[in-house]
Amino acid sequence: MITLTGQNLTLEQMKEVLYENQKVSASLSSMKAAAKSREAVEKIVSESRVVYGITTGFGKFSDVLIDKENVQDLQLNLIRSHACGVGEPFPEIVAKAMVLLRANALLKGYSGIRPLVIERLIDLVNKNIIPVIPQQGSLGASGDLAPLSHLALVLIGEGEVFYKGYRIDSLEAFQQEGIFPVTLEAKEGLALINGTQAMTAMGVVGYLEAEQLAFQSELISSMTIEGLNGIMDAFTEEVHIARGYKQQIETAARIREYLSDSLLTTIQGELRVQDAYSLRCIPQVHGATWQALDYVKEKLEIEMNSATDNPLIFDDGDTVISGGNFHGQPIAFAMDFMKIAVAEMANISERRIERLINPQLNDLPPFLSPEQGLQSGAMIMQYVAASLVSENKTLAHPASVDSIPSSANQEDHVSMGTIASRHAYQIIQNTRRVLAIELICAMQAVEYRGVEKMASKTRLLYDKGREMVPSITKDRIFSKDIEKAADGLKKMKLQFLRQLDILK
Repeated sequence: MITLTGQNLTLEQMKEVLYENQKVSASLSSMKAAAKSREAVEKIVSESRVVYGITTGFGKFSDVLIDKENVQDLQLNLIRSHACGVGEPFPEIVAKAMVLLRANALLKGYSGIRPLVIERLIDLVNKNIIPVIPQQGSLGASGDLAPLSHLALVLIGEGEVFYKGYRIDSLEAFQQEGIFPVTLEAKEGLALINGTQAMTAMGVVGYLEAEQLAFQSELISSMTIEGLNGIMDAFTEEVHIARGYKQQIETAARIREYLSDSLLTTIQGELRVQDAYSLRCIPQVHGATWQALDYVKEKLEIEMNSATDNPLIFDDGDTVISGGNFHGQPIAFAMDFMKIAVAEMANISERRIERLINPQLNDLPPFLSPEQGLQSGAMIMQYVAASLVSENKTLAHPASVDSIPSSANQEDHVSMGTIASRHAYQIIQNTRRVLAIELICAMQAVEYRGVEKMASKTRLLYDKGREMVPSITKDRIFSKDIEKAADGLKKMKLQFLRQLDILK
């Protein structure tokens, strides 16, 4: 059981909830803080004080006062009117992360929401009642209004959910679990939708996949080094210490470890003096990707524990401040950075694929073909990798440099952070397929060199890879192989990575 406090949720804990179905609960102290904040809201309503979002309309309607007897209608209208997202739903794992992050943010005690509503959010997480949330429609400032409104619809018994493998009305799932929808009171609708949880949830899932992919890319590239009789001198520790980047030093160390007992690698001057950049510069390029991912991780873990709605309540309600914590700029930048970093993993991987199949660049059979001319082998796999890499370059265009005014120019600068996070996720899926192609080609290359000469750790990957994709003995529909390899990389158990000492 993971206890939420609103203060210290980590990516490792998110991984446990999302991938290992760990249950969550709210700490007693955080629930008390939420209850105290709620008392402040009720006092504001009873005194008819003019406070944005509590006794006024929203956005450009912030100057319109709302009577006490209409506060429930105000919140209900807010949710219904803002639930206008479009497009395919977020992956279920992302929507679940969204619910968890929203609960954690509300537990900070600045939002004025009843503990009952937080309990219902936690129910959704623990019972795997996953809101159906369209991906498109957020500007990434004023919060992720449209996506989070679809989340809030579920709490009030409207909208749809994914439940036990089906897409059904939320009320039906509630009835099966014996729980009840809530009626939103003053400020509660606004507190639920005014936040960055859509972009952050998408970013969390993207980061966790990108982190695993970054480790896998080093192991796959190590097998490529063996397939090309790569030179190990470039990975010598002193070379990387001389530059000083921690992540570069660590990447080189892992490559050395993976290939420490290989009989397929060479030294300077044995076959050639130096390798091409796509081999020689793996620590520099992959290490730079790790630098970016470390930055992304830092920003995500801050945002996961942030109060991002508006207004925020301080001093037991004596101070209520309309600010801009809902603005997604920090996450927008982080997601754009992750896009570029992961796209570069695909870029350099595609160049290694070319070196594996191009007879002008190696001494292997052309295109790794089992029968030159009659069988095309991996020829078109490289086309696919090149296509995916090119698509990544378009997706990597920074979303955060764009802004379109909204709400009658009241909200005149927005982050587009949710678009950035969605595009980052697409790039990660594309990059995994590129690395899957490199894995297929590298396995074929080491077979020509002699599998028995492989390093013990790359041999483990080879054996795992051959469970996914058989050796190329004749041409077949390689699309199926690529998807199987990519799916295998995505589902690769953490125990396997730990077996290789990738994850301690």
